[in-house]
Amino acid sequence: MKKSTRFVYGIDLGDRMSHVCELDTKTGAVGIDTKLPTTKEALGALFGEIPRSLVVMECCGSSPWISRLAVRAGHEVIVADPRKLRVIWDTHKKNDRRDALVLAQAGAERSSNLVPVRHRSETTQRHLAVVRARALLVEARTKLVNGARGIVKTEGERLPRCSAESFARNAACDIPEELRAALGPLVGVLSALNAAIRGHDKEIERLGREVYPVTKLLQEVPGVGVLTSLAYVLVIEDPARFKRSRDVGAYIGVVPRQDQSGESDRQLPITKCGDGLLRRLLVQSAHHVLGPFGKESRLRTWGLALAARGGRNAKKRAVVAVARKLAVLLHAMWKSGGRFEPQRGAPAAVKAA
Repeated sequence: MKKSTRFVYGIDLGDRMSHVCELDTKTGAVGIDTKLPTTKEALGALFGEIPRSLVVMECCGSSPWISRLAVRAGHEVIVADPRKLRVIWDTHKKNDRRDALVLAQAGAERSSNLVPVRHRSETTQRHLAVVRARALLVEARTKLVNGARGIVKTEGERLPRCSAESFARNAACDIPEELRAALGPLVGVLSALNAAIRGHDKEIERLGREVYPVTKLLQEVPGVGVLTSLAYVLVIEDPARFKRSRDVGAYIGVVPRQDQSGESDRQLPITKCGDGLLRRLLVQSAHHVLGPFGKESRLRTWGLALAARGGRNAKKRAVVAVARKLAVLLHAMWKSGGRFEPQRGAPAAVKAA
């Protein structure tokens, strides 16, 4: 491959076809300007033929494997945050060719709009897929259980209260006779879902025990179990990414948005940026910390005091605040190796971090 960096390639990624635009940084001329199938074969051939260059693309579902393909071919890659590229979507003339050209131009200028996104490694991504697949199975089970309860209500009956996991075993026998033909197959699907979820739980426990032993340290924090600790480690991947532990709260999206102008400073909801699954798991952990079964700790005392202030949505704000504290605390423990001390909230090494 020729050792040259005078070319910048902007790629507007699509589900089936991607537009590629080549820009000569010395002359400003546009060379390659074509569409290619979004496949490993087509893009791999492109990256192998072009000289060593800068490749710019937006972050999307396909960008992880495409960026790794380009890096393996020897190219420099920038995966840009699409929310920062206002120049692309804020226009009346938006099309694939223009988007690819704008990406190439931004790369040639090293524009400040090109805020890079860091993708996880292939191994981490595959391990995280186990956690995400489990979440999908749990979501499907919940929808089926709620649907079954709703159908039975139309007959003027109610199924007994039980957990979603035990529904197929405990509530199935109470289904009205006239609905057994309709809901019988659904009960069978629920049994299969339970088995699949248990299989994923075993794999999650194995990953935490054998591949990511730091999860055992994080599980010392009240409310943080195997699933939450593993999801946290896989989403963050490298604790050194953050200079300050408190930055993790913003990364996960549990900090409030700001809209301050002059004397106006409105209270807004959290940003909900970052990984939604990890955010939900941390919120669930926060509910446990503040709930009736939460262990006594400085974190619990602080959260309950915040909830006791009253006002509109005080409990919800307290839960989110505890989730934010958990995100920061877990990172500080991971980075320093310090253990959790309930009545201090965090060890001295963690406080220093």
